[in-house]
Amino acid sequence: MGAGWVFSGTVPTYRYEALDTGGERRSGVLAAPGEQAVLAELERQRLTPTRLREQKAAVSSGGGVKQSHLAVAYTQMGDLLSAGVPLLRALRVVANRKKAPRLGQVFSQLADAVQDGEELADAMAERPEIFPATHAAMIRAAEKGAFLEETLKRLGQLVASQVELRQKVNGALIYPSVILVVGITIFGLVLAIYVPQFRPLYADLQLGISTRLVLASSDFLTRFWFVLVLGVVGGIWGLRWAFRRPEVREPIVRVSLRVPVVGPLIRALATARACRILGTMLSNGVPMLGALRIARDATGLSDMAAAIDGATEAVRSGQRLSTPLAESGLFDEEIVEMLSVAEAANNLDSVLLTAAETLERRVDQMVTIAVRLIEPVLLLLLGIAVSFVAIGLILPMLQLTRSV
Repeated sequence: MGAGWVFSGTVPTYRYEALDTGGERRSGVLAAPGEQAVLAELERQRLTPTRLREQKAAVSSGGGVKQSHLAVAYTQMGDLLSAGVPLLRALRVVANRKKAPRLGQVFSQLADAVQDGEELADAMAERPEIFPATHAAMIRAAEKGAFLEETLKRLGQLVASQVELRQKVNGALIYPSVILVVGITIFGLVLAIYVPQFRPLYADLQLGISTRLVLASSDFLTRFWFVLVLGVVGGIWGLRWAFRRPEVREPIVRVSLRVPVVGPLIRALATARACRILGTMLSNGVPMLGALRIARDATGLSDMAAAIDGATEAVRSGQRLSTPLAESGLFDEEIVEMLSVAEAANNLDSVLLTAAETLERRVDQMVTIAVRLIEPVLLLLLGIAVSFVAIGLILPMLQLTRSV
């Protein structure tokens, strides 16, 4: 099985054929600055290269593919192979889908690569922006074990479950987002249109601090609204830029993990993702060490990735998986206990999938609770803001009434 180390960017990509220590022939794709780096990586993996060549990057028209379309494509491929359709023909059939032209183009490229004698897993590994390392590793193991149709169906279920979980989380956040946007819009209209009409009435009065703040906010909004717009756009762009940089993202995530509601939610999401990916790969014949390496990158948390690294070293030395995971403190005791029992019963793959389903249900409940907490908080903040404006405008009117 090839290493499958593929990195995005302009780094050259090399296809290799090599022999392992047992004399078995291996092949795969590596991305590295040059041939010497590739040779060093192969030597580290104890592989003796027999052929090495640089390959041109696949032509792409840009744009990604929807994960829901990818899940359907995997399922259709599995059904076609189960019905006796050859692999190349199945790839061509999926490539002719009209509803997903970008995905059809990608599968057409896969069909061309397979027709040229390339393995499907290697062709997928050359397109990491479409096919994650998880998918390529599962397909590679399935091709060697001759159970490709079953793996494609399970892969479709994996992607579909990830899409469903993401849709649940995003759907639960829609209502609070609408409340926030509507509230900010109403508050802005009040300051920009309603408040300025009171300024001539208060020209000769001694105003309190609340009224002065309301009028100053109204003046700033009407005169420098473009600064606020630029600030919002720049803030969104800056956050997206910052979260792409590990040195900025990781401290923010570490702080978020300590927040009462947010922390457990982030940890449960990462654990569910790791358990589902690891369980799916193990059930499809991917070796434990390779599956752990890929599941490590899927967590999205550096601390959890470090814990899985420790578990990988423990498994390599013949120890149990559950022990180092328990010592990390990042995995719930319930999950660790399930894994410990599964290792003793030798059914780790199915238990990991069960644990993933349990965690996903827990995430759904936690998101529901969080949304229920966010809604009254947003309404309370909006009420406080409107009350502050109302008080700032009513107090001078009471002063005018007393003077009359």
